[in-house]
Amino acid sequence: MYQAVGLLKGKRVISSRENKQTSPKAHQLMVYCFFGITAGILAGLLGVSGGTVMGPLFLELGIPPQVLSATATYVMMYSSSIAVVEYYLLKRFHVPYALFFSSLAFFAAIVGQRVARKVINLLGRASFIIFILSFMIFVSAISLGGVGISNMSHKMAQHKYMGFGNICEYHA
Repeated sequence: MYQAVGLLKGKRVISSRENKQTSPKAHQLMVYCFFGITAGILAGLLGVSGGTVMGPLFLELGIPPQVLSATATYVMMYSSSIAVVEYYLLKRFHVPYALFFSSLAFFAAIVGQRVARKVINLLGRASFIIFILSFMIFVSAISLGGVGISNMSHKMAQHKYMGFGNICEYHA
């Protein structure tokens, strides 16, 4: 809210819109704050990253795709780190697998960043990043839906209970 008031009074500017000399209106700031709060609530309830939910709002604000990608990655890293700690405390976590996949993801991120930079320089447009992010979100949504449908049909075939269970009860 403090940042929104600063934008409204003209004390702050959105760096990607600094050259356009436009300042957001009060109703725009209220809508942006509402969407930010709603995105945070949805991300917490659905267990998805806030960066994934906030991406379209960042584009609407005029934030460059490179900044959007970096911010979304940072938010995803934060939420994933919390999930890792949770699984470790519940003893549902194999440390050797985690170290292997962490190192693999680290090197894949370095390679992906270099490839993306070369493609952006080749094409001369940063919209490539937006298409990659959109594709990844689409594939994730389809695969999560497929896994859910597969699990549901498997439980239905075995006549298992598919309702809510006791969240306090855990069997290791």
